[in-house]
Amino acid sequence: MGLPAEKIRFSAPDYLQWEAGQAERHEYQDGEVFAMAGAEDRHVTVSLNVAMALRQHLAGTPCRTYMADMKLRVEAADSFHYPDVMVTCSAADARDRLVKRAPRLLVEVLSESTAGYDRGGKFGLYRLLPSLQEYVLIDPVDRNTDVYRKGPDGLWVLHPFAAGDTVRFESVELDLPHDVLFAELDTPAQD
Repeated sequence: MGLPAEKIRFSAPDYLQWEAGQAERHEYQDGEVFAMAGAEDRHVTVSLNVAMALRQHLAGTPCRTYMADMKLRVEAADSFHYPDVMVTCSAADARDRLVKRAPRLLVEVLSESTAGYDRGGKFGLYRLLPSLQEYVLIDPVDRNTDVYRKGPDGLWVLHPFAAGDTVRFESVELDLPHDVLFAELDTPAQD
């Protein structure tokens, strides 16, 4: 999460109306609005790789994959977020074209400026979502992936995957090989 965009307090409906007219994205937490920073190519490439794999895997099911421009509402925290990738299988989410509320899987690609918040405060907010089964943190620099999976007892358990491992998304029954997850990360652009 970035720095507060302005010191104006918003209600959730006011935020949604204001955000619709903004050129840049802003997250919302309990009345405050925070500008979102742009991402570098590694971040975008890994996000796209994950989203493409999930989209292909879930084709023909009620589940849908969304990327960074789709809002996620965490009612219990009075907040809105833009996860890098999310999957929802909710019929109510399918009907709402602007905001999703019941994700099964959330993925954040780490960057130097957001890693601490993604691992701490944001994970704390996301855990308030009753539908959430897995929270995935991908480090494009070290090429490792941490999958936090909610157990039957309600406790979150870390399942770490090292560089070279196939990552298991249990919530959607997908095994994502390392070479697919990090595809084109080292391919230089051709001029």
